[in-house]
Amino acid sequence: MKKLFNDILNMEDIDGIMLFSFKGELIYKVFLSPLPEEPENKDWWELFIRSLNGVRETDLVFEKSKFYIRKTEIGYLIILMGIFVPTAMVRLNCDMVLPALKRIKISKRGKSIFKRK
Repeated sequence: MKKLFNDILNMEDIDGIMLFSFKGELIYKVFLSPLPEEPENKDWWELFIRSLNGVRETDLVFEKSKFYIRKTEIGYLIILMGIFVPTAMVRLNCDMVLPALKRIKISKRGKSIFKRK
């Protein structure tokens, strides 16, 4: 799965990626730098993901970081990044990843997270 996101992860000042199902369950995560807290363990992600309610894409800008959020076939992709990362480049890389995510589905058995259709 990390290979799928390599182009995004290799961009300068990208901190990590989280992929959530539409129900708010964490499907995949990778962080490139240590974070002061583990953001994926927060209880409010389910509420946050549900509040997106069909949003195609958005970015949230904070004082020292930014989230780029993109709707996919299997859930929401959240890219954690620095404030000066060009959103247009992140969007372009996401556009290239989305077709590959369409071919992936979540395994029902839980033995592997992803499996090709």
